[in-house]
Amino acid sequence: MVCDKCEKKLGKVVTPDPWKKGARNTTDDGGRQLNENKALTSKKSRFNPYQKSFEKCRICKSTVHQPGNHYCQGCAYKKGICAMCGVKVLETKGYRQTSV
Repeated sequence: MVCDKCEKKLGKVVTPDPWKKGARNTTDDGGRQLNENKALTSKKSRFNPYQKSFEKCRICKSTVHQPGNHYCQGCAYKKGICAMCGVKVLETKGYRQTSV
């Protein structure tokens, strides 16, 4: 769960989306270039298995699975915060949330 500001920081998909309206990775409207090598152009948002240290969650200290995130998905869901920046996205006062 990410906020609107951090949504544009998310990685992009390599294949074009068949549903054109609202897709971020179409060739028209400047979304995706033709004959673009995604292995060369998207270095920062790619998963690197040879990285020496992975990010740790700031709450539970477990390994974060997505590059750029500071909170794991479980903690972000329980607290109702953005996984990247920690901004409150959802009011969780009246909810009974579990991680199971």
